Amino acid sequence: MSAELPEAWQNFLYNAGISPEIWEIPLAKSIARRTEYTVFPPEEKVFNAFKLTPPEKVRVVLLGQDPYHDDGQAEGLAFSVPDGVPLPPSLRNIYKEFADDLQRPAPSSGNLSQWAAKGVLLINAVLTVDAHSPGSHAKYGWEKFTDAVIRCLNNEKSGIIFMLWGGFARKKAALIDRKKHFVLENAHPSPLSAYRGFFGSKPFSQVEKLLNCPFW
Repeated sequence: MSAELPEAWQNFLYNAGISPEIWEIPLAKSIARRTEYTVFPPEEKVFNAFKLTPPEKVRVVLLGQDPYHDDGQAEGLAFSVPDGVPLPPSLRNIYKEFADDLQRPAPSSGNLSQWAAKGVLLINAVLTVDAHSPGSHAKYGWEKFTDAVIRCLNNEKSGIIFMLWGGFARKKAALIDRKKHFVLENAHPSPLSAYRGFFGSKPFSQVEKLLNCPFW
């Protein structure tokens, strides 16, 4: 099965004046790379976040930087791993804050598709990566595409909550109109920075307060 951006997203971007080349070029580069190297996530899961969360359902955007680069982890959703895969350190810290913040148990699986189904767009800025080589596809052009997604959501919708964790994600705040949307900026949940402001930041309860309803 080949990768294809879902039609709803193609139409959403096209109606905002975005050319298909913006995602077709980096996709073609990643497909060509697969002829000689192992690339994550599997080709059919490159646009998984967009398949699970169509534009009309986006309520929250949680932005990662790069897909997981170890075997069996990446599944096209930022921070998520398939059922049965041990939790990576950042996701383990996300779940710790989730439990402490909401005072209830964290999910037992690292598969975040249930969040995607509720309207959390779980996108990485770069959608593909060579096995065991973080940042290896950073120059493929994926960021032009994902930045365009953020700009279009910013321009065409209102009231979206953007969760920007860490210095890289927080730079994307420049693309967002804070008069129309909500921006929650925190430290990254990685072991290197979680104790510098992520733990205790209560991002999950903040989302529920902004939406004025139970969400997670």
